[in-house]
Amino acid sequence: MKKLYSFAAVAALLAAGAFGYHAMVASTPAPDARYVLLDGSTVDTQAMKGRVTLVNFWATSCVTCVAEMPRIIATHDKYSSQGYDTLAVAMQYDPPSYVVNFAETRKLPFRVAIDNTGSVAKAWGDIQLTPTTFVVNKRGEIVKRYVGEPDFAELHRLIEKLLAEA
Repeated sequence: MKKLYSFAAVAALLAAGAFGYHAMVASTPAPDARYVLLDGSTVDTQAMKGRVTLVNFWATSCVTCVAEMPRIIATHDKYSSQGYDTLAVAMQYDPPSYVVNFAETRKLPFRVAIDNTGSVAKAWGDIQLTPTTFVVNKRGEIVKRYVGEPDFAELHRLIEKLLAEA
């Protein structure tokens, strides 16, 4: 009888582990959100469909964010002609004038949004830490989340894999 309980316990753990693994690798739809860009125009999450998109939550006061920005620019430049896009979302507490100045002086080649109400960060999982970066596939599903600076070699491999998908 003891062996039967042990077997049942092991089976339950394996089943739970398999479910947990599936839950970790299953893609989650990117949240519906409306982004106010620096030029005053808006774009929504639906506009990301059909392209692999990197959504980067950042702040001008975040040392890691500022340090990683040249590599985000290089990544954008490398893949943008292949169906890749970047959306940098400045956090609610970041003064808009600082964001505009940063984007202009660094000549950011991608869209920059200001989350002046905090609603975008909340929609993406109540983002508090910067940088937090998401990779969204062509179907509009989140396939990877990075908290802190991404491993850019790994990121590039993922982007190339997602770009190759139909």
